[in-house]
Amino acid sequence: MISSVIRACFPVAAKVVADRAEEINKLNVFPVPDGDTGTNMSLTLNTVVREIEALPASATIDDIAKAITHGSLMGARGNSGVITSQILRGIAEGLCDAKNQEHPTPADVAHAWRRGVKVAFKAVRKPVEGTILTVLRDVSAKADQLEKNRDLATRDMLDALVVEAYESVARTPELLPVLKENGVVDSGAFGFATFLEAFVNAATGKSGELTDFKTTVDAKADVSAKVQIELNDDWEGSEYRYCNEFLFKAEKPFDVDASLAHLATLGDCELIVGAYPDFKVHVHSNEPNRVLEYMLQFGQVYEVFIHNMDMESHDRTAKIAADQAAGDEKDGPRKALGFVAVAAGSGEEEILRSLGVDVVVSGGQTMNPSTADILSAVEEANADAVIVLPGNGNIRMAAEAAASACEDAQVAVVPTKTVLQGFSAMFVADPEGTLEDNVEAMTEAISCVRGGEVTTAVRDSAAADGTPIHAGDVMGIQDDSIEVVGSDVTQVTLDLIARMQDEEEGDSLTILAGQDLDDDAFEALVAAIEEAQPDLEVDPHRGEQPLYPVIFSIE
Repeated sequence: MISSVIRACFPVAAKVVADRAEEINKLNVFPVPDGDTGTNMSLTLNTVVREIEALPASATIDDIAKAITHGSLMGARGNSGVITSQILRGIAEGLCDAKNQEHPTPADVAHAWRRGVKVAFKAVRKPVEGTILTVLRDVSAKADQLEKNRDLATRDMLDALVVEAYESVARTPELLPVLKENGVVDSGAFGFATFLEAFVNAATGKSGELTDFKTTVDAKADVSAKVQIELNDDWEGSEYRYCNEFLFKAEKPFDVDASLAHLATLGDCELIVGAYPDFKVHVHSNEPNRVLEYMLQFGQVYEVFIHNMDMESHDRTAKIAADQAAGDEKDGPRKALGFVAVAAGSGEEEILRSLGVDVVVSGGQTMNPSTADILSAVEEANADAVIVLPGNGNIRMAAEAAASACEDAQVAVVPTKTVLQGFSAMFVADPEGTLEDNVEAMTEAISCVRGGEVTTAVRDSAAADGTPIHAGDVMGIQDDSIEVVGSDVTQVTLDLIARMQDEEEGDSLTILAGQDLDDDAFEALVAAIEEAQPDLEVDPHRGEQPLYPVIFSIE
């Protein structure tokens, strides 16, 4: 169902934007029209995540759309955040109209994007070409085009829309001269494309590699080729110093258009979005007090944020200079052997780093990093030879492609299928040894590791033995095969472990709790495992991976 997909995928995509917020921030020209774009978009998305997670399990798509609308409005920060809130509102409203809530069609998707365009453009009095709005319109136009292909699957359509988003981002410097002058693409547009890609990858479980369309990897490469961060300490992008934004509760009806016209006399980039009585107000001005005094005659203001954009400009310049200096130093001398791994959760990343991994790439089953992402991590490892641990069968090909494409280091891939195999591989890694010896030892180590995963079904299916699976069922997965189906995470985990122990008895079990399994539930699960399997040594950790409340390995 659309509702379950949004509930599962929105937090994943929001986390990707949060992880890349600083990268998005650096794209701002002179230095930011409005605070840091990546940070503002991330704050906006995270507020939506909290609203969605607070909904009951029985929430409908209408409930989720209301949560998205309210959460994005209340959490919107900066020009980019406010516009993003309206895009999300429009698309969510469009999805409510989908004729097939179980399996939305390309027509449903195209309708949702058209609604997003209508709502977002209505909120902006003076749309500027070469911004997030341009990308929104281009993606919607692509959706309209693809809707006519009756043989096109919805998941392939979504991947094609991600490609179009990045291609549109790559075109933004040709539409907005200030971007071209400074060697960057539009930061809000790039942040929006990043969110869309992460959401689609989470929803489809694929990395965007298509036959009939240009690949996401190629489209992102076009964006990267046009981005070169430069120092700019002479901001002349606006005659106004302060970015003013606040929530507003109207105590009586007021003329929004007339108010926007008045705010335009006090500054620029004016926005009033929302619906009576709750609104979000945004404007750049040299006199914040006059903005507040004007709106106070119609109601109450709260959660007021006033940013000095001149000061932000100098802070950004200093930070970029420091980052570039740090990059020049490469964080120390070049190493003989480095390690790169892919992980989906903060706990997983922390463990991998403690075991000696130099660079951890964010990704996993529903969030596959690209070849370019892995190649960038290999370069960041700053070593003559690098071993990559993909941690997932879907990522292995991208890792091997990165290994083949790297010209500055000798790269090998140890084909780990789970992050837990990566742990075992790093236990036997020898940073002083040769690349060949390490690959041999690490590959042998992972051959002894059997893995299990527990997650929730998002659609109807069938287990390996033919047992029917319904959306919402808890599934126990062993080596990509659904072996156990139930309704309780603890019981399914116990049954899967018992099945694997019956097949081949192991001595130790390493188990990671996902972000959806709280500490109390995890402690109770570990206690139940120890009681049911007294001869099995249990090593529990918090992995914080999304979508999978439990993953474990037996050795």
